[in-house]
Amino acid sequence: MTRHDRFTPHPETHTASRAGWLRAAVLGANDGLVSIASLMVGLAASGVSTSTVVTGGLAGLSAGAMSMAAGEYVSVSSQVDVETADRAKEARELAEAPEAELAELTAIYENRGVPRDLARQVAEALHAADPLQAHLRDELGHSDNTSANPLQAALASAASFLVGGLLPFLGLLAPSSTARLWLIVVVTLSGLALAGVLGARAAGTTVLGPAARVVIGGGLAMAVTAAVGQIAHVSGV
Repeated sequence: MTRHDRFTPHPETHTASRAGWLRAAVLGANDGLVSIASLMVGLAASGVSTSTVVTGGLAGLSAGAMSMAAGEYVSVSSQVDVETADRAKEARELAEAPEAELAELTAIYENRGVPRDLARQVAEALHAADPLQAHLRDELGHSDNTSANPLQAALASAASFLVGGLLPFLGLLAPSSTARLWLIVVVTLSGLALAGVLGARAAGTTVLGPAARVVIGGGLAMAVTAAVGQIAHVSGV
């Protein structure tokens, strides 16, 4: 065996296995920061007391965390239901028309550039080993690495919402109402930038784009709610 014939495996780290919980965690943190900060900024801009701002923020924090958890659980459960239905349908088709499914898998590999004879050999080998898994992976794109867990997604979303939603409360440490309003904004934008950087790092991508997106989006959300709060204050609504 020559040096070129030997193969030495090397460790690799990929981020696809994080997709299920990472999306929920990043979404929860961003939503917590933007939702609670926007709520508090809107209340503060309307001229209400600090205790009212705190009460509104805490109410939004608890309601938002529960909403995020329930929403993620239902959403991911629906995704799992679809994947389960696909699995059952594919198993039924393999049982009823194995030759047609073999030809379908062969065509998939052939369309990817594998010569027809080799594509047929690969399809036959995979059908002999685990035909259902082969079709789920190569025909439908299902993968154990990217499949989501409803409970995991719900907990990640709720926990990250709570962590993100608590940051704007630091703005209440400022001595005056105007200073509190601006400190909430600064703390929130800083938290959004950090969340964008951490999310990008966890996903293995560059940090500038994700951080800029969440900061700009959060800033716009707070500006709109501050304007609404100011209008409500002026109009006496």
